[in-house]
Amino acid sequence: MAVLLTGGAGYIGSHMAWALAAAGHEVVIIDRLSTGFRDAVAPFARFYAADIADANMLRQIFRENAIEAVLHFAGSAVVPDSLRDPLGYYRNNTLASQTLIEETVKAGIRHFIFSSTAAVYGNPPTDAPVTEACETRPENPYGRSKLMTEAILADTARATPGFRYAALRYFNVAGADRLGRAGQSTRNATHLIKVACEAALGLRNEIRIFGQDFPTPDGTGVRDYIHVDDLTMAHLKALDYLRAGGESLPVNCGYGRGASVLEVLRAVETVAGVSLPVVFDARRPGDAASVIADPARAASLLGWQPQHPGLEAIVETALAWERRLMAERLQAAGRRFADGASASGRYCIIP
Repeated sequence: MAVLLTGGAGYIGSHMAWALAAAGHEVVIIDRLSTGFRDAVAPFARFYAADIADANMLRQIFRENAIEAVLHFAGSAVVPDSLRDPLGYYRNNTLASQTLIEETVKAGIRHFIFSSTAAVYGNPPTDAPVTEACETRPENPYGRSKLMTEAILADTARATPGFRYAALRYFNVAGADRLGRAGQSTRNATHLIKVACEAALGLRNEIRIFGQDFPTPDGTGVRDYIHVDDLTMAHLKALDYLRAGGESLPVNCGYGRGASVLEVLRAVETVAGVSLPVVFDARRPGDAASVIADPARAASLLGWQPQHPGLEAIVETALAWERRLMAERLQAAGRRFADGASASGRYCIIP
């Protein structure tokens, strides 16, 4: 069937396009390319360079394509940025999503999968694995903007016969496509594994660790890391679930076990064969000691079973992608000096 994939030029969306195609679906992508990259768009996809907040463009897409489901990845996802620009996050994550949901319903499309986040849980009061029944109390505009969209979806589903959704709450997504077709190319990334891989290749002078006095085995924060390929498979399972008549629901996407910051860095050092430049700093306000998913619902209701668990498996693919980016940056720099043109696109030189 034909699927509309929003944010298909971004990190997770670009992986999702390949997974959808492998499952036999036709892929239509809309992305305004504010943080995504044109060359990350899968070559087989029909692409619209536009904003999901543009209702007229959405209507055109629905007229021109026999869309049967929407997978919504478009949005802003950097917590510190959301603190600096809350209105921008509510506009881009919540208001734009409301427009997308409204036009989806008007077009008679009944299946909707939303890229949500574990940030909706905020700082869990205990170190126990987080279930979907845990209280949602986001502590920043990013998490609140996502939770507001979940509320819009829930209210819409109650008011619209036949409309059903799945809100997939991501924990810490990392890694890259094992075939090298997609990876995380975000400029000035803040994700730990990507930062560590960049440092391993000499692209960062230091890795700053915030807090070494948490009540964890080594004093650093513990998080649940999930390989991006397992995450895309969870979306395919959610799509099958909705098509089979499953009820609307939120679903945690994680492995149910965590790794500390120092464990992540040791894994990168092992895979890369280098020592990383680490600097310790004070805790940041609001950082939780441990946030780990309880993925039982994904297993029982969606039938999802991860295929790439293990920190080193994640790091291997992430590092391979960074090496590819580094090689292409060097090629772009060579062309710049050869013809006087500036390197552009995702392969920018990192100072």
